[in-house]
Amino acid sequence: MTGNRYIPTEKIADYVDSILVVENNEVKKTFSLPLFANGKPTLLFQTAKGTIKSNSNYLTLFGQTILPEQITFTENFTLIAYFFKPFALTTLFGFSAQDLTDNPISLNLIQQQNANFLQDQLLNSTTVGEMIDILDDFVFGIITKVKTDTRLIQYATRRIVENPSKEILIKVQDELCVTERTFQRIFESKVGISPNQYRRIAQFNSAFQQLNQQQFKLISDIAFNNYYADQSHFIRAFKEFTNLTPKEYLKLGKNE
Repeated sequence: MTGNRYIPTEKIADYVDSILVVENNEVKKTFSLPLFANGKPTLLFQTAKGTIKSNSNYLTLFGQTILPEQITFTENFTLIAYFFKPFALTTLFGFSAQDLTDNPISLNLIQQQNANFLQDQLLNSTTVGEMIDILDDFVFGIITKVKTDTRLIQYATRRIVENPSKEILIKVQDELCVTERTFQRIFESKVGISPNQYRRIAQFNSAFQQLNQQQFKLISDIAFNNYYADQSHFIRAFKEFTNLTPKEYLKLGKNE
């Protein structure tokens, strides 16, 4: 199995954070790919139908993912994930972000005509490059129709990711000159989860990246570098989002 990340082209970069391509041409039995919280709504395409929560399709739209999930395959596949910026779900697709929190949906159910055409184009493509070009054009087509001003949420989510401490929420509210109630309402409407839940995901994701990159001597180093009260606090949060402790996760990687 191979995995590669791509930087979005300039025409979609305001709304797409990154692109991930995973290819597995050696699927001999049921293969499961874990899906963890990363604070980013996602458009997922696979060349083979993947099963998520008993639903099987080619194109899936995710809101915020809090609970750990997985996608399973029974044949070789190429998977392309467009990770949107956290405010993009409502802006681009026009419905409450809260509706898709931990509730992925087939794109064909919400944009049937466009999704069917997109799916046919993708399944008839022969290279990853062609698929990315097609998905770029699809996303750009949606962006050109967007009129909603998302600057407030863009600023808030960026600041929270940069510093996911408990104090950041009050700082952002003050910087934006909005009340806590207004900030909460706008954030939940545009992102799909509360500001504090998003902060906790950003905090976990920062720690998760540090763990993956082996940038620590002790687990407690990761905890304190990412604003956790102590090592136990970090372990509880890690297990909440992955169903694994940090040590179990690291051991899993060594067994692959």
